[in-house]
Formats: sequence, C-alpha cells, structure tokens
Amino acid sequence: MSERRTLFLQGVGWLLLLAPFFFLTYGQVNQFTAGREGTGSVVFGWERYIPFLPLTILPYWSLDLLYGLSLLVCTTRGEQRRLVCRLVLASLVACAGFLLFPLRFSFVRPEVHGAAGWLFAQLEQFDLPYNQSPSLHIILCWLLWRHFSQHLTGVWRRLNGGWFLLIALSVLTTWQHHVIDVITGLAAGMFIDWLIPMEKEPRPLRADARRRALAGRYLCGGLVCTAAALCWPWLAWPALALMMVALAYGVRGVGALQKDVSGRLSPAVRWLLLPWRLGMSLSMRLYTRRLPVVSPLAEGVSLGSYPLRPPEQRAVVDLTSEFPRARATRRAAWCGVPMLDLVVPEMAQLKQAVESVERLRREYGSVLIHCALGLSRSALVAAAWLLRRNPQLNVQEAVAQVCRARSQAVFTAEHLELLQQWKTEVTT
Repeated sequence: MSERRTLFLQGVGWLLLLAPFFFLTYGQVNQFTAGREGTGSVVFGWERYIPFLPLTILPYWSLDLLYGLSLLVCTTRGEQRRLVCRLVLASLVACAGFLLFPLRFSFVRPEVHGAAGWLFAQLEQFDLPYNQSPSLHIILCWLLWRHFSQHLTGVWRRLNGGWFLLIALSVLTTWQHHVIDVITGLAAGMFIDWLIPMEKEPRPLRADARRRALAGRYLCGGLVCTAAALCWPWLAWPALALMMVALAYGVRGVGALQKDVSGRLSPAVRWLLLPWRLGMSLSMRLYTRRLPVVSPLAEGVSLGSYPLRPPEQRAVVDLTSEFPRARATRRAAWCGVPMLDLVVPEMAQLKQAVESVERLRREYGSVLIHCALGLSRSALVAAAWLLRRNPQLNVQEAVAQVCRARSQAVFTAEHLELLQQWKTEVTT
C-alpha cells in the first residue's frame, strides 16, 4: 500500500473519531450552558450596525467540509498527527472557555427562507445561542487556514486566504457570534498554532540555570499581569506574551520564537508576542542611542546592533530571535541564526553562526554580525570566528580583540567557557 493511500485511510479513520468527539463535547457543553441561569452577553454598541447577510451561511457551513478535507491532504504522518492534536486541543480550549465564561448571543435573527433558510434551520437544530467565547469557528478557521496555506502557492494560496476570511466574517454576518467571541477565538487559535507548530521544532538542550532564572522572571511578570487583568482586562495580552516567553526560555528553546529561514516570524508569534516585542524594541532603541551602530573587527567582518538603516556591508548574519529580519537589510545577503537573548547559545548554534559568517565573508567580501545591541550574542560569535580564522589566538586574545573593536561588548564566565570549548573543537 502506497504512503499516500495509507495517509488517506488514516485521515478517514481520524475523521471518524474526531467527528463524534467534536459533536459530543460541543453539544453537551451547549446543553449544559442552556440550563444555567444568569448567562449574559458582551456586546459593543456598534455591533448593531453589522448587517445580517443570509447567504454568508454558505462560507460558514463550508468550514465543516474543510475540517474533514484537512485530514486527507496531509503529506506525512507527522503532519497528520500534529493536525489531529491541534483540532482536539481546539475543541478542549473552546469548551473550557464556554464553561468558565458562559455567554449568550443576544440578537434576534430575522426569518430566512429558501436554501439559506434551510441551512440556518439545520444549524439551529444543533447549535443553541450559547458556546460563544472563544468562537470555536474562529479557532478552527485560523488553524485550517494555516494548514491549507502550507500546501498551496500563488493564486491558489491567495484564494484560500480570501475564502477563510469570508468564513471568519460569516460568524458575524450570520449573527452567530459577537465581536468579543471573534477576538478571543482568534487569540486561542493563534496560541494553539504556536503551542503545536505545523512543523516539528528541533529539541533544545536542557535549560541551564541562567535560562531557568530568566524563565522564572518572565513567569512572575506574567502572573502579575494576569492578576492585574482582573481589573484591567487589556493586560491579559501582555500576560499571555510573558507566559509564552517563559516557556521559550524554560522548556522549548529558541524554536518557540518561530523565526524562519527567511527572517519572518510566524503569525502567532508576530501578534501574540507583540507586547513583549514592543518592549524589546523600545529597550533596543534606548540602549543603542549611546552605542556605535557598527564596529569593524577584521578582514571585512563587523559587528553591531539591529540595523535601522541599510548597512554598508554586503552581507548580514542576524542573531536575533525576538525581531524579524530588519527591513534595512533587504538589499544585503542575509542569514539568520536565531539565539535567545541573555543566555549562552548551544554549540550547534555557535557553529552554524561562525560558518555563516565565514561563508558570507568569502562570497561577498564584507559581513555584519548583529544581534539587538551588538554587545553579547554578536560579540560571542565574532570571538568564535576569530578563533577559527586565527588558530594561534587563545580565548583571552580573541575576546580582547573584540573588546578593542567594540568596547561595550560583554563576555560572561559562561561565554568564556563556551569559547574555550569552541577553541578545543576547532583546533583538534
């Protein structure tokens, strides 16, 4: 039996399991909430101007078809398993929200006739006006849009995005959900997308003491924001962002920040971590006001901070994980080796960065190594490159050369230990 046929049959099998799981969990929670007293609604005043468009029931219903089809288009078993986990978690997260924060849809839908009326009638047989926030329809819309997008290119990918946008809008124009349900559903969908990425992340080494300490600080910040969110709900966003960064430092490693080989951040990271990324950007801009933008090192290699203006160097090695590729580097050859800030990278990351610097230097003649400030990650890679380029140097001499080029560079005892290990590796 071919691999493709096997995946198809497994997809059918998963669908036979997921369909009753979805209907049972969603339906039982809906019935339970219908029997509760005092279920209210959260409605913005301007929502009453959202039109009721009966024909948008078509894209609304199409999500059910796409749900089943998604399991049949997977190309690997790993992809299929991750999709199943994402779909199961979507139902569990949504049902938890429905139970903890029960809400009711408050508009009275007009009477609808014809084919659209029949579709609404079928929906009403199953879906009571509860199970509102977070919208499971929006969670699945986000996850399935992301899933199908990775299998499409060009105009088909744009059509796919347009259709899923119609599905997302249809939850409002069919008067199935209020706007708050869409916002919370979108956040939940992004979080699941981040928690179970479409592609398997490389397994990081066990977090060292420094990483655990930083994870603890971010966790404490997230807990403080969570408590404050009880009075100021908008703080739930930075609370979630800080919790996610804590997981990145403490458990998942740099892969959790999901910066791809083109320097783009995943949509989930781009939006969910926006409060943290804005804080990091503000910090970077404040600190770099007193730092030289670029510091020449040797033989066409320079180090510096995150470039806000086009660099003179023809190639760039980007070590940041918190920022996407700088727009200022669009015309330069670019290579990204994301590293977590304030911690020692893994030996494999250091090796990849040094090899990238040397390759780009040979091909383009000049290369800029940059992180956020140009003081730690880029200084470490610059010293490691010197040790490889000049085997006669010892660690102290390489570090001294970097510090002469950029006097603000910071080398910790852990950095020096890693450089000593690197020195041993490149000279044996």
